[in-house]
Amino acid sequence: MDLLSRNAPTSERLGLSKTPLLAALAIVEFLGPCRFSHLDAFGLPVGKSVPLPVVQIGATALDQTDQTLDMIRGMLSESPAEAEYGLDIGKSIVQFKSGKPGSIKPKATAGRTNEGNRPTFALMDEVHHWVSSNGGPDFYQTIKRNIEKTTKAGSRWVCTTNAYNPNEDSVAQIIHESDMVTQGYWLYDCLEGSIDVEDIRDEASVRASLVEAYGDATWADIDGLTRTILYDRTTPDSTYCRFFFNQIAESSDGWMSKSEWDACFDEDDPITPGDQIALGFDGSVRGDSTGLVGIRMRDAKLFVLDVWERPENAPDDWEVDVLAVEAAVNRAFADYRVAWMYADPPYFQEAIGRWSIEHGDDTVFEFWTNKPTRMVQAVERFRTATMVGDLKHNGDTRLTRHVLNAVTREVPQGVLIQKDSPRSKRKIDLAVCAVLCLEARADAIADGRMQIRRSRVVGW
Repeated sequence: MDLLSRNAPTSERLGLSKTPLLAALAIVEFLGPCRFSHLDAFGLPVGKSVPLPVVQIGATALDQTDQTLDMIRGMLSESPAEAEYGLDIGKSIVQFKSGKPGSIKPKATAGRTNEGNRPTFALMDEVHHWVSSNGGPDFYQTIKRNIEKTTKAGSRWVCTTNAYNPNEDSVAQIIHESDMVTQGYWLYDCLEGSIDVEDIRDEASVRASLVEAYGDATWADIDGLTRTILYDRTTPDSTYCRFFFNQIAESSDGWMSKSEWDACFDEDDPITPGDQIALGFDGSVRGDSTGLVGIRMRDAKLFVLDVWERPENAPDDWEVDVLAVEAAVNRAFADYRVAWMYADPPYFQEAIGRWSIEHGDDTVFEFWTNKPTRMVQAVERFRTATMVGDLKHNGDTRLTRHVLNAVTREVPQGVLIQKDSPRSKRKIDLAVCAVLCLEARADAIADGRMQIRRSRVVGW
């Protein structure tokens, strides 16, 4: 109970029957003596009920709370508690018939409308699905902030999750990587199978890892799960790792893994004004992001010059500040020695033509990313450079996010990168910029620009 009072127990357990557990906790927080009152004559703790119990079930959509609410209704309906406490058990709310304050009810992601609520207990289920595209992280912060304002009175929250995809920046990942967990202020409970991916076809290893991951969930069908993993090839191994072995794993359709990208991080030798660079530009007006990325010629080190992303809750008529984009491009040419620039023309074709006139038609070039043959080759070169260590980056979180957001799509010419869905809020535009500027660097070197530019600066 002392750990619970620290405010954030989080469970990542397979087969634990997490939903019934959450339902039981919700009922105890609503009706039971769940707060410390005093120690009795024997030194044992005595509990008391919450005077105004406000129990919230959080989810990214209201229908996701149905399972927990169904379980709560099933536990309370026709139970002694229904009559004793005079409960009104509705489809979407449990409250007192007498009108006494207090309720159990769902809450869905709408951060601004939830601001200022004062729940005494909040449930957040399956938070590996709480990602930026559905407003999950903002909703989590709102609920947590509301709880923290009344923590002294005993308010608290609990999360449950399956293993998360580290490319998604979900609430599960945010909590797991928090200092509050690593320093022991929040309780994090997890059982994880220790199998390696290369052993996922070995029956003994699979069975042992399943037993390890499911722990005391004796009702789990270990034999059936073992057969599924060994013989069902329609499911990616990364899915088995996450949802069967409870291992944190990346989706198999991701373009770049976090470990691969992190291996290219280089904090030494920062990029400074005057360095010779190549540029990659990908522009939009309303929907996608607009970005400008540079790469240093001598060591292929990437850095973000600027990015314009649609803000959360932006008005319908929001557009990229085109003048700010043009100013950033001109500033890049003023601050650095630009050897080559590739820019994707849609929405900015007129501006690209102007940059070509102002900065040299032998320096600024169009690069149509919707032409598969050329883009496939550029994507392949970028991927290869990452794998063999011919590419570096300075750890910019925006670039990292866009690179890890990208998923692959096979076309007749090869592999392209794209968003995980056309309407996804998980942008990849800086990743496209990075691909373009690496290609620009390669073409500048092939054209002899690096050697020529170096000879010009001798004696500076």
